[in-house]
Amino acid sequence: MRKIATIDTRFWQLGIMAGLLLSGVMLRDFSLLASQIGLTFIGGLLTQAIFIKFLKITQYGFLSATITCLGLCLLLRSSNLWVHPIVASLAIASKFTLRPCGRHLFNPANLGVILGLSLFPETWITNGQWGADLTTALWLIAAGFFVANNAKRLDITLYFLIIYTTTLFIIRILWYGYPLAVLFHQFQNGALLLFAFFMISDPMTIPHQRVGRFIHAFLVAILSYIFQYWLYWNQGIIWGLFFATFFVPLWNILFPAADYKW
Repeated sequence: MRKIATIDTRFWQLGIMAGLLLSGVMLRDFSLLASQIGLTFIGGLLTQAIFIKFLKITQYGFLSATITCLGLCLLLRSSNLWVHPIVASLAIASKFTLRPCGRHLFNPANLGVILGLSLFPETWITNGQWGADLTTALWLIAAGFFVANNAKRLDITLYFLIIYTTTLFIIRILWYGYPLAVLFHQFQNGALLLFAFFMISDPMTIPHQRVGRFIHAFLVAILSYIFQYWLYWNQGIIWGLFFATFFVPLWNILFPAADYKW
């Protein structure tokens, strides 16, 4: 029998994220200018093209770079025009320069957001742009479930959500006595759902083996809670993934498995 060709999962992710960005700009207050979107793509894709040309790489395309630019447009906000293209360029450059064990270390969108928040003034992430209605949350969950499942990395998304939810329930609800509505409100947070389904599930920057992915998800969830609720850092989940990423090469050594291929 002839083998039926499958569609690269990144096409699905690109389409869904582009739809989210378009609907957000048109229907919700994303506080994002068309010029910022355009400059983000110019900075990111131009950087990708330069490294491909300079390093004479043949197996690299522009799908992942486009997804990174979309992720930055969905998450990052700034009052300046120049922040988005600089952050996009640095994020894409990290794929070619920060490569322990021969593979890029950071999820580029995650690193880009961290750099934007850390280095540039008047730069932020806002959860309120998505609203707090259940319909938006359900659409994000359905779209994210589809993409993560097609990438064969839905397990780490579920690990993270279960561990993070359990941590919130035990500490915030049972220990501190907050109402259960506080927990449900978390899952109407568009930034959390985007993170869980489109960022932590990036197959190129998470452990290759299932046990390693569970440990990584556990570490991200615990660090996210510490940064958000103990240290009061805004967007604790973004910081949690950033610091947990440094341990990914170790998990790949301790729990070896074949590299992921798109």
